[in-house]
Amino acid sequence: MYCAYIQVLDRPYRPSRSCGTSPSPLHACIMKIFAELQLLLIFAFLLHSGNGIETFKFRVPEKQLYRTSYHFQLQQNWMNDPNGPMYYKGVYHLFYQHNPEAATFGDRIVWGHSVSYDLINWIHLNNPIEPSEPYDINSCWSGSATILPGKEQPVILYTGIDDKKHQVQNLAMPRNLSDPFLREWVKHSQNPVMTPPSGVEVDNFRDPSTAWQGEDGKWRVVIGAQNVDEGKTILYQSEDFVHWTVDPNPFYASDNTGVCECPDFFPVFINGSTNGVDTSVQNSSVRHVLKISYLRKQHDYYFLGKYVSDQENFIPDVRFTGTSSDLRYDYGKFYASKSFFDYAKSKRILWGWVNESDTTQDDIEKGWAGLQSIPRQVWLDKSGKRLVQWPIEEVEKLRDKQISITGEKLVHGSNLEVSGVTASQADVEVMFELSELENAEFLDPNGVDPQQLCSQEYASRSGIIGPFGLLALASEDLKEHTAIFFKIYRAPNRYVSLMCSDQSRSSLRLDLDKTTYGTIFDIDPNLKEISLRSLIDHSIIESFGDEGRVCITSRVYPSLAIDKDAHLYVFNYGSQSVVISNLNAWSMKQAEIGQEGNISYT
Repeated sequence: MYCAYIQVLDRPYRPSRSCGTSPSPLHACIMKIFAELQLLLIFAFLLHSGNGIETFKFRVPEKQLYRTSYHFQLQQNWMNDPNGPMYYKGVYHLFYQHNPEAATFGDRIVWGHSVSYDLINWIHLNNPIEPSEPYDINSCWSGSATILPGKEQPVILYTGIDDKKHQVQNLAMPRNLSDPFLREWVKHSQNPVMTPPSGVEVDNFRDPSTAWQGEDGKWRVVIGAQNVDEGKTILYQSEDFVHWTVDPNPFYASDNTGVCECPDFFPVFINGSTNGVDTSVQNSSVRHVLKISYLRKQHDYYFLGKYVSDQENFIPDVRFTGTSSDLRYDYGKFYASKSFFDYAKSKRILWGWVNESDTTQDDIEKGWAGLQSIPRQVWLDKSGKRLVQWPIEEVEKLRDKQISITGEKLVHGSNLEVSGVTASQADVEVMFELSELENAEFLDPNGVDPQQLCSQEYASRSGIIGPFGLLALASEDLKEHTAIFFKIYRAPNRYVSLMCSDQSRSSLRLDLDKTTYGTIFDIDPNLKEISLRSLIDHSIIESFGDEGRVCITSRVYPSLAIDKDAHLYVFNYGSQSVVISNLNAWSMKQAEIGQEGNISYT
C-alpha cells in the first residue's frame, strides 16, 4: 500500500484567490479550483515507496511565499493607510483603507475594520464605512477616531470623495455603543460637516486628524491641504463635533511641498518618560509633535515644537527643509502613519503603511498588496531632539526558540551565522561593543545625502569602524542578502553614525525597487555600545537602531533566501574589530489573523 502526504512549506493549501475577484463565470471558477486540487493529487500519487510513507514538498507559487506571518495583512486585495486606531471597552480597533475588489488602488475605497485584544492577533470584521451617499459616493478616504468624554463615545471623521469629485469631511458614529467590536457605524445626517475653504484646492483637502479639546471646551482638528504648490494643515474648531468653523490662518504651512497628507498632532512628555499622553493635554510638562505625510516625498516627516493654544498655531523648532536633516519616523518604507493614545497602558502607539516594492502585475498575481508595520510605542528622547520608537512589548509573546551569542569578536571580514532560529521569521537583538572611536574616519555630515552615501558604501566596502551589522534574508552563498549596518565617523566636535539598509543584493530578481535607505545621527562620544534590533518576516525587515532612535523598514523579495533556505549572519567588514557583547535571536510564531467566526482567543 502506498501512503503519502503533501507538505506545502508548512502552510495549508488554499485554492486560487482569483475566484473572488475574477469576472469569469462561476463554472470557470469551479473548474479552476478542481484543476488545482487535481494537480495536487497527481503529485501525491506519483510518489513511490516500497515500505510506507514518503514526504513530498510541493512548493507553492513563489510570490505567495512573500506573505508575512506576524505583521497585519489582509487575506486578499489592496490595503493602504491605517485609519482611526483606538482602544474601546477592552478592545483595540484598527481601520484601514481597503479596495475590496482588487489588489490595486481603485475608484471605490472603503474603510476596512479589524479588532484585537493585544494589537498582535486580529479579527477581521465587515467593512463599516462604504461609499453610499452623495458626499462619499466616489470613495471613503482616510480619517481618525476621537473618544468623546462623558459617554465615552467614539466618533470618526473621514474624507469622502463626493459626486463632484470634491473632497469633504464626514462624521460617523457607532450604531450600538454596547458592542465592544463596534461592528456597525451610522453616517451623520448633516454630512458633510466640512467642505474645502477658500484658498484650498477642492481635490486636495483630506485626512482629518484625531481631535483634541482646548481649555475652552471646544474641539480642534487639523486637515491636510494644498493651494498651488503650498502644502498646509488647516485648523477647524467645534463645540458639538458637528458644526465646524475654519481658522483663516494655516496651522502649519510649507512652500514647494505639495499636499500635506495624513496630519497627526499629539503631545509628548519632556521628562524622558516612555508613557504616552492624551491628545488633549496642554501644559508645561509636554511638547507637541506635528507629523505630515508629504505625498511628493512618500515619507512621513515630524516636527517637534510649541503649540500656542491662544493663537491656535504650531511653532516648530525647525522648518521643513527638504533635505536629509529633516526628522522622519522611518527612513525606509513607512507612510500615512497614524497614532493613538492607549488608555489601557498609557502609551502612544503608532502604525504605518508599508507598501510593496515589486510591480503592480506582481500584486495582481499575488492577489494582495500592502502591510501595516508592527505597532510601535512612541516617546520623546531624553535629549528632547527626536522621538524614540520601539515595537510594542506584546510582539514578544510570539517569540519561540531562542539562541544567544555573547563576547564574540568579529575581526575584519567576519561573517558569523546566527543558526538555530527560523531566519525568515525572526526577532533579532544585538548589542555591538565599540572601542577607540577616535580612530574613526572623518566625515562632515553637512550637505551629505546619507541615502547616497549608503548606496556608495555597500556593506562589502571596508571602512575603519564599520560597516558592521546584520545580513538578513540571506542565501547560504550570500548572493542574496539585505545588509542592515552601522558605520561610525568622526565629525566636527562630535561623533556620528551612518545607519543603512542596503537592498541592492536583496534578490536576484531584476524587476524590483531595491532602493538603499540610510540616515546619519549623532551618537554619544562616550558611547561604548550600539544596538540593532530587526523584525524579519518573509518580505519585510523593520530595523531599530540605537535603541529605537533611528528606524528603517525595507520590503524585499528574495528568490533564493526563502523560508527554510533563508539564513541570518552578523558581520563586520571594518578594519577595526567589533565585539558582540550580547545577541539574542528568536524564531517567531505566526500571529492569529482571520475573519470573525474563524478565529478565537484563549
